[in-house]
Amino acid sequence: MEEQSAEAATKKSGLPKLPASTIWMINFGFLGVQMAFTLQSSQMSRIFQTIGADPNKLGWFFILPPLAGLIVQPIIGYYSDRTWAPKLGGRRLPYLALGTLIAIIVMCLLPNSGSFGFGYASITALLFGAVTVALLDVSSNIAMQPFKMMVGDMVNDKQKSYAYGIQSFLSNGGAVIAAIFPFLFTAFGIANTAKKGVVPQSVVISFYVGAVILLFTSLLTIFKVHEYDPATYAKYHGISEEANTTGGNWFALLKKAPKVFWTVTLVQFFCWVAFQYLWTYSAGAIAHNVWNTTNAASTGYQAAGNWYGVLAAVQSIAAVVWSYVLAKVPNNHHKLGYALSLGLGALGFLSVFFIHTQYTLVVSFIFVGMAWAAMNTYPLTMITNALSGEHMGTYLGLFNGSICLPQIVASLASFGLFPLLGNAQENMFLFAGIVMAIGALSVGLIKETYKA
Repeated sequence: MEEQSAEAATKKSGLPKLPASTIWMINFGFLGVQMAFTLQSSQMSRIFQTIGADPNKLGWFFILPPLAGLIVQPIIGYYSDRTWAPKLGGRRLPYLALGTLIAIIVMCLLPNSGSFGFGYASITALLFGAVTVALLDVSSNIAMQPFKMMVGDMVNDKQKSYAYGIQSFLSNGGAVIAAIFPFLFTAFGIANTAKKGVVPQSVVISFYVGAVILLFTSLLTIFKVHEYDPATYAKYHGISEEANTTGGNWFALLKKAPKVFWTVTLVQFFCWVAFQYLWTYSAGAIAHNVWNTTNAASTGYQAAGNWYGVLAAVQSIAAVVWSYVLAKVPNNHHKLGYALSLGLGALGFLSVFFIHTQYTLVVSFIFVGMAWAAMNTYPLTMITNALSGEHMGTYLGLFNGSICLPQIVASLASFGLFPLLGNAQENMFLFAGIVMAIGALSVGLIKETYKA
């Protein structure tokens, strides 16, 4: 009788069609998580240079988030594959709740790095900022990974592109809102400058509001989504109930990963190197090229920081629109859409070096947003289509290495590259544009597969 039950459990019945409302709820908390990431990425350089960090040393701070993601996401994937705690939400949701709680606390601490009397450019202030950034990224990664996994767990192949499209929409929507917060709060009369070494209130309040929204959106997903129990999950995915509770060795899984896992990882390497330099050097590059200043305490520099927030919002809006276009691209033309988008992104990066007027930069960041849309649409679709439900979370956690490792490499390389390129932050965009162009060309190596 037990043998018959095991046999029945491994007979795949296929994932059911989900109501659109359920797919939205599975992804809704991603809005708040992406706001946390966007506030971190768009304001991190500004915060650290405001409290006294040397631009040539920024790589040390920017290496912390991807290092945290590289370690945390595979761990969350591994353990959530083995988790079933219905009283705490299920398989992935308990980790979402934990990550959200920690992220909210850290979001209230990070922008206050210069407000505790540590002193301008003091080791204590910079260390406090570095620790809070690391904690914010750890917690945001803990909170973010469940959304990617739940789509793989619960959404069938026909609805998967729609589900990731919703995730992309909410992700970029959250990015738009978070990116323009400092600009909006300044327009409302909140101070955008402060005494030397102190982060302006326009940035501090942006983080506070982002924390509140993160709490609300995450709770909505936690209370509205009901994950499949182990028996149902096994039935829908055609695996045994024990499949996710045994094995799972990272190196063993990587050895038998489908080829598309590695070819997409190669493309990802070039893309994420480019974006790491965008996040690290945008505020300084714009301040120098447009406002003709490198003084982080100046009004011009803080105005450039706000304008970069607006440009980050432009990037996200462009990504939302372009994601809709990419959703209409037939399956047999995915590679063309991917390569074209990355190519346009390369033009956007290169153009930042040459532009000295703030409004023209809008065009540059529209192109960058097109690349961002493709990076958030195609890789996960290609990978999850090639995987079964066995160790889904662990595989997606390991695939996150294709995002984190390039950022770590880029940060380490910046210590030599930045002075080599004349210690000018805008020069890093030339290099980033070339790297993104190589990524566009490497798309040709991908051969999609739909078998585990």
